[in-house]
Amino acid sequence: MARPSHVKVDLQALRSNYQWACDLAPASKTMAIIKADAYGHGAVACARALDDLAPAFGVACIEEALQLRQAGISKPILLLEGAFTDDEVVTAAEQDFWLIVEDPRQVDAIINATLKQPVQVWVKMDTGMHRLGLAPFRLAELMGKLEASPNVAEGMVMASHFACADELNNDFTRQQIQFFHDHMPNKDMPFSLANSAGILAWPEAHGTWNRAGFMLYGNTPLNGDHPSNKGLTPVMSLNSAVISLRQVAAGESVGYGQSWTAKRPSTIATVAMGYADGYPRHAGTGTPLLVNNQRASLIGRVSMDMITIDVTDIEGVDVGSPVCFWGPELSANEVAETMGTIGYELMTRVGLRLPKVYV
Repeated sequence: MARPSHVKVDLQALRSNYQWACDLAPASKTMAIIKADAYGHGAVACARALDDLAPAFGVACIEEALQLRQAGISKPILLLEGAFTDDEVVTAAEQDFWLIVEDPRQVDAIINATLKQPVQVWVKMDTGMHRLGLAPFRLAELMGKLEASPNVAEGMVMASHFACADELNNDFTRQQIQFFHDHMPNKDMPFSLANSAGILAWPEAHGTWNRAGFMLYGNTPLNGDHPSNKGLTPVMSLNSAVISLRQVAAGESVGYGQSWTAKRPSTIATVAMGYADGYPRHAGTGTPLLVNNQRASLIGRVSMDMITIDVTDIEGVDVGSPVCFWGPELSANEVAETMGTIGYELMTRVGLRLPKVYV
């Protein structure tokens, strides 16, 4: 009998969320961002599920892009951090990978490469996040060099990234949008500004291309309620089951370090899930989860392979009872907030030893 811990991935929900991104910005083309193993959901399976809908995919690095090509995905794939080495430029041209250019050395690497066919280039402008991107005062010069090179395909795209688009009351996003348009050397060229938060909450950021990432997986990046959130359906459920039950007397402690002590006679369920599965070790007593679809709380420390739950007030719990750590009935964002982190981290850190069940 297999260990009960697993990840369930609802591919129809993924497709629905992608379509919602398209519906919110019907004049834009929507790229599906599936970096970090599709935010923990399985990049190959998610790419295949979206292949008939998405005109292009986005990943962080060439290794992720090559994995998709080897799996038979033929759509263009944007490398969101560009080429790290000169030889990656050659591979990108051969494999129809699009390259972000965010540093002068990447410009030189493309211009100086020996290519059999030109590569599609996205030029990234630093509009104030100061993480990646070309300085605006160098855009005209560097774009001129790219446009003059036979290694660069026609139709360069200008792009940037938002620092605070998830913060609905932060005006810095509008400042970035204005800065971007003020500093575009060519006002008529295709452009891409909107990430998931931009798609959901900043229609003025919608461009030729939008980049749907976190929202594809059914959770909002926004820090408050917004009408656009209603169209999202969680794609991932992290599941396991009770593997042992015991009665603990008042005053007895549970788990490593005796960090939780029963204040009353208690029923404790042990569940097959731990930090080796990607469930954060720093999750503390009180972290919510579902047992038999009823809310319960983690108690004590997270172990490598197990956690413990107080199920004293939940009826019908037995060995084999289902446990859900997050999913459609319990948002990953809510769980993450109790841990002092974000839903992005919870989903992307899900461990490789957990089998994925696609429905």
